[in-house]
Amino acid sequence: MDHSEHHHAHHEAPPAATWGMAAQATLHCLTGCAIGEVLGMVIGTAAGLSNLVTVVLSVALAFLFGYALTMRGVLRAGVDFRTALRVALAADTISIAMMEILDNGVMLIVPGAMDAGLSSWLFWVALAGSLLVAFVLTTPVNKWLISRGKGHAVTHQYHQGH
Repeated sequence: MDHSEHHHAHHEAPPAATWGMAAQATLHCLTGCAIGEVLGMVIGTAAGLSNLVTVVLSVALAFLFGYALTMRGVLRAGVDFRTALRVALAADTISIAMMEILDNGVMLIVPGAMDAGLSSWLFWVALAGSLLVAFVLTTPVNKWLISRGKGHAVTHQYHQGH
């Protein structure tokens, strides 16, 4: 009998997904997203880039910062860079993608928000509102993912004792 097959039968069940756990995972994701999103919006707006280029820049930076924050925690557990990257991709891709669709969608829907400029209250209120919408609508998705051992559940083995 091959012992590797027998070993797979003893996998841990996915963690019980609580709303608190889902909110914490979403907030963690939102932190990276918000850093990238705000930075992208600031750079794009300050440089006078088109809305499309600004959104693309914001999305790219949101993924970069989101993955970097997750990798930082996983690397602290002593794993190699490739493993940390794989964990971050598995943990955050769906959550970040959903947040980016939602918050950029809100920014594009709010009349004048993208063209308001950095000194305008409309820009900042719309951006804050877009991140709030993304948080509220992504939390149930993260709860569902965690309950199936996906999303942020894959990082839990690297955060024991934290």
